[in-house]
Amino acid sequence: MDEDRFRRLARFIAWGRVAIGCTALVSPVAVARPWIGEAATGTEARLLARTMGGRDLAIGIGTLRALGRSDAEARPWVALGGCADVVDTVATLVAFGALPRRTRWGILAVTAGAALVSSRAAIALDAASAEA
Repeated sequence: MDEDRFRRLARFIAWGRVAIGCTALVSPVAVARPWIGEAATGTEARLLARTMGGRDLAIGIGTLRALGRSDAEARPWVALGGCADVVDTVATLVAFGALPRRTRWGILAVTAGAALVSSRAAIALDAASAEA
């Protein structure tokens, strides 16, 4: 896979972060319910969903801005977004048995997939910036 394809994938994930972040800020239950089920309706869960939404919004906007500037500037943003996804994946695995059966595999696939793609995209951006 060439660097341009990874740039596009990184941009796609960044826009996904922006969308999830905005949704979590406005409707935290909609974002949290697939992950934690009915517990998402509680005040504490809505608070945490909003804070995670803020994190994703900030990482998404930072990544999009950096991708518009240079591969060298984008690489740390993409890599840090991948780190956040790794943490999400590990946290999902730790709580896997307690998560809703209908959605836990999908949540795991999304978090692990984003972690893998972000990590690979960061490597490709690093290689591309080294060539420049």
